[in-house]
Amino acid sequence: MNYDIEVLVEGLATITAGDDAQSRQSVLSTSEVAAHAGCSVQHVRDLEARGVLPPVRRAANNYRRYDRTHVLSVRAYRGFAAGAGFGTARAILQSIHGGDVAAALAMLDAAHADVHAERDRILRAQSAADSIAAEPIIEPSPDDSMTIGELSRALGLPTSTLRFWESQRLIDADRSDGARVFGPAQIRDVRIVAQLRAAGYGIGLLRELLPQLTSGSSNELGEILDRRRRCVDARSQALVAGAASLHALIAGVE
Repeated sequence: MNYDIEVLVEGLATITAGDDAQSRQSVLSTSEVAAHAGCSVQHVRDLEARGVLPPVRRAANNYRRYDRTHVLSVRAYRGFAAGAGFGTARAILQSIHGGDVAAALAMLDAAHADVHAERDRILRAQSAADSIAAEPIIEPSPDDSMTIGELSRALGLPTSTLRFWESQRLIDADRSDGARVFGPAQIRDVRIVAQLRAAGYGIGLLRELLPQLTSGSSNELGEILDRRRRCVDARSQALVAGAASLHALIAGVE
């Protein structure tokens, strides 16, 4: 799932919106739930239709009668949606309202683990940038070049992996009598790709990072990684905000 840092930060500011004291009143209207949860009336209705909220009672005039559990459910959903995605958020809340607290907690743990793994990938990318991209490329000589077989053995990678990376335009090689030959700069690029792939980076993201890594443009790379770090921080904060409401829900249903 892709996350937009500006959207996450803006959304996080409203996840815990509202007056808790007022939201504790026994009966709330749809607009009051929306105000306490920091969202629109339509959003509350959509979440009700998707089974994210507990059953809603109806008054004699058929008006909906919400209570604090509905406010907490909306807040928890919005936090988990920002931190882990809509599907996970919906599944967590449905498990809670279905009485399966253990399943909800397991999904929340997995969401935190995913955020932690992403943070670790960012740190590894920075480490790869610091340790490889800044290496000076000396004037090459014929002895500095490697065939694809030599390079694959040196890195402990199959030649098929190197060919695949080349087909995905992550690396390139010269040709000598039809055979692939890698010079010093190209070998360095292959090492960068190998490190980032080992750190868990996908092909698409590598295409975004590699121009800055291989060109030695540390400022641009730092900005990319900083945006990703802030996105991870926002996701983590959103999960914490959702967990606060989830805890209150669990205390009410157990």
